[in-house]
Amino acid sequence: MANEQTGTVFVAKPKAAAEAPQTSGEIEKIVQINRVSKKTAGGNRFSFSVLVVVGNGAGHVGVGLGKAPNVTSAVKKAANFARKHKISVPIVTGTIPHKILVKLGAAKVLLKPAPRGSGLIAGGAVRAVVKAAGIEDISSKILGTKNQASNVYATFEALKRLKPVKNIGEEEGF
Repeated sequence: MANEQTGTVFVAKPKAAAEAPQTSGEIEKIVQINRVSKKTAGGNRFSFSVLVVVGNGAGHVGVGLGKAPNVTSAVKKAANFARKHKISVPIVTGTIPHKILVKLGAAKVLLKPAPRGSGLIAGGAVRAVVKAAGIEDISSKILGTKNQASNVYATFEALKRLKPVKNIGEEEGF
């Protein structure tokens, strides 16, 4: 867009990617940024709530929620929480060891192993979590709510409930 009086040209800056700066090879993905307000005697007080997924891309992933008066502080808080609460995910040849259906609150998430080369067949919330965990091939379906935060937590819970291949055979009596 050009200003006709001065002859200057204005160029719109591209929006920043939802990827936060990475530390030591970690994948840090901002899933949701929410502006929340609180009524006070002096007016409205705004703060931000940020949901972040942190993973190393090799079987460890964490989810964190941070709240602060500005976005950068909220992202740092969320990322630190996610790093402190990482879980280990069993990965077998780039996918998960077995099918799992998890219902957490209103969210219902189905994760299924996929053949090598299939890629990540997953919606936004599920994709963020499984990509950070380092899963390369998966098929998933969000069956419950459209709320991204609920779906992230349900996916995280599903990955937490996955059992390694050797434990599955022991439970079946093999």
